[in-house]
Amino acid sequence: MVKKNVESAINEQIKREEFSSRLYLSMAIWCEANGFPGAAAFLYRQSDEERMHQLKFVHYVNDRGGVAALMALDQPAAKYDSLLDVFQQVMKHEEYITASINDLYEVTLQEKDYTTGNFLQWYINEQIEEESTMKTILDKISLVGNDKAGMFHIDKELDAMTAASGAPVLE
Repeated sequence: MVKKNVESAINEQIKREEFSSRLYLSMAIWCEANGFPGAAAFLYRQSDEERMHQLKFVHYVNDRGGVAALMALDQPAAKYDSLLDVFQQVMKHEEYITASINDLYEVTLQEKDYTTGNFLQWYINEQIEEESTMKTILDKISLVGNDKAGMFHIDKELDAMTAASGAPVLE
């Protein structure tokens, strides 16, 4: 049985994961509308992945005898200055989610809910991977600066990363 404090904290995380999905969807739309189809495909995939993270939490709460809840969401930003700006915002958001997962883990320790703490290990490892991926992307974007040919290659690489993941690519 999930403890009420843990259930409440997970429901907050469900909200954050749902917002993440919408944020990356908004970013994907911007990328697609601004000539970055590879970045758009990458961010559409990220949006889907965040929704799966949300559902994993929903099922966990419900399976442990709690009740998952959906909450109102803020509208995500829809305009960005550049592809660099998009991925800087992605990195900032991933760091926020990492801190949020860590806070949730702290609640499980305080409540001595070791089962949920164990469940969260997957998310902790996932965040390490997400931040590493985003840092690599940001490093590459920074290397090319404003060079249009370089940005073209970055966009192609993001498209290749999406294709390599096995995610369906929207056309």
